[in-house]
Amino acid sequence: MSENILMALNLLCGVALFLYGMSSMGDGLKKVAGNKLELILYKLTNSPLKGFLLGTAVTAVIQSSSAASVMVVGFVNSGMMKVSQAIGVILGANIGTSITGWIICLSYVPDSGGIASFLSSATITAVVAIIGILLKMFAKKDVYVHLGTIMLGFAVLMTGMSTMSAAVSPLRSNPSFINIMTTLNNPLLGTLFGIAFAALLQSASAAVGVLQALSTTGAIGFGAAYPMILGIGVGASAPVLLAAIGANKNGQRTSFIYLLIAIIGMALGLVGFYGVNTFMHFSFANMVMDPFAIAITNTTYRAVTMALMLPSCKMLERMIFKLVPDQEGDQESTAEFDLLEDRFLSNPDVAYEQSMIVMNGMAKKARKNVDRSLNLLETYTESGYKKVAELEQTLNKYEDKLGSYLIKLTGAGVSEEQGQIINKALQAISDFEKLSDYALDIADTAKGMHEGKLKFSLTATDELTVVSTAIAEMMDITTTGFMTNDAKGIKRVFPLKELVAMNCNEIKKRHVLRLRSGECHTQEGMALYDLLNDMLHIADHCASLALDIIKMDEQEFNLHRFLRRYQEETENEYSDLLHDYEVKYSIQI
Repeated sequence: MSENILMALNLLCGVALFLYGMSSMGDGLKKVAGNKLELILYKLTNSPLKGFLLGTAVTAVIQSSSAASVMVVGFVNSGMMKVSQAIGVILGANIGTSITGWIICLSYVPDSGGIASFLSSATITAVVAIIGILLKMFAKKDVYVHLGTIMLGFAVLMTGMSTMSAAVSPLRSNPSFINIMTTLNNPLLGTLFGIAFAALLQSASAAVGVLQALSTTGAIGFGAAYPMILGIGVGASAPVLLAAIGANKNGQRTSFIYLLIAIIGMALGLVGFYGVNTFMHFSFANMVMDPFAIAITNTTYRAVTMALMLPSCKMLERMIFKLVPDQEGDQESTAEFDLLEDRFLSNPDVAYEQSMIVMNGMAKKARKNVDRSLNLLETYTESGYKKVAELEQTLNKYEDKLGSYLIKLTGAGVSEEQGQIINKALQAISDFEKLSDYALDIADTAKGMHEGKLKFSLTATDELTVVSTAIAEMMDITTTGFMTNDAKGIKRVFPLKELVAMNCNEIKKRHVLRLRSGECHTQEGMALYDLLNDMLHIADHCASLALDIIKMDEQEFNLHRFLRRYQEETENEYSDLLHDYEVKYSIQI
């Protein structure tokens, strides 16, 4: 019993070293490449074949199909990549992950003595470890430090493999182990074992590595290894499925595509091999496996099945949209970036129309995010907070992508009128993004109060509700006026902004009195001040957006100068609107 416990501990130690080494190598490689891997992934995947090749290459570098796929889920979730682009990358990632098996084979290079001993795995590991630690300790440039991390990770990985091999060597003559391996010759049992094993380790590379170590006992035949390799591909989808938690619909689809591809690949592998073997009776079906044979089998299976699925990317996309259908409201956090294609720039009128569609989409999402954050003040939910944070990230992408596209469009021969509107839009993009920033600030305050079990007094709550409702109306006026270029209607923002400012200042004064009387406490007071300031900032940006619309006709670029002229020329109209808002949003006791 004690020998079995010691063997299990040594095996787990080897697995731990292997996983750490693989993680260190991947992290080091990503640091050496900087953000280039991510940029390559979402910029150069406009066709399934390109995505397939890039997915293979990038995953070969970071040595983890699940890590590459989780990265892709993030891109799709943020709107930077479409679901159709992700499919090719995931297919390629399933091939690229097999590179680790070949690296592992280096740990089984035999020591033949003499000069050849310098090519043994032990010698290679020692040399790489020494160079790695020297770079890590003494290198001045970051790139060399990261190279040292890669080399040390490789050495730890190789040591982990050697530790696993040494730990399982007594199993060569263990009857129980041999019986278990014989049982796994059953394709169903072998596949289920592979699924469970890879799901436990959350890594296909690690599961194949352990299988390679076990193969050194000579007790694993092709009949057991092959179905286990098929199951490992499915089990490795566990960490990718975890990435679906909290993701939007397209992010969830991308996670499930990984599982769908793995299941289809497993089915092709089972039906294809065992079906043909019934008639062909392959001689290698009864061979005893070693680490090299495991690596060859793993790579061949993945390359063949993924290549067979590559022409079916459109079908896979249709399948996943049927399996994970849209529901009402699912499109709120998605973006229309696919409309901003450079090929439209050769036709400025079309490119202009496309960019305005995306611009209006940004306006709607900014309004939605402010509304959601204000609702959190009344009823806080963790899911509501996540939606605000997620949509804020999407609006950040709008600012980057839409801004870059509009700058390109200005040099593409647009009309003078279109050029003026584009200049307005460039400023508006910043305003809409800032609105979402303040929405997230409000959501953060609501989250902090919920977690700290803080509550405003009934009076403060009522006052805050009045201002929140006024802000919601201001957002409606602003976004509607912006999308319809309604210069007349959007002017209502200015008296409403003045009313919001007056109410916020009055609430602050009243809150000081409540603090002095002990009706409210300091923590709640700080939260209230933060919320009022955020709402004032939202009002300022709404006024800025309104001015963007008005200045197209008014040729007036200064907000304060315009407001003075607006109040003088339309004194009665402005006063009437301000009075109406004072009645509607009164905070009088």
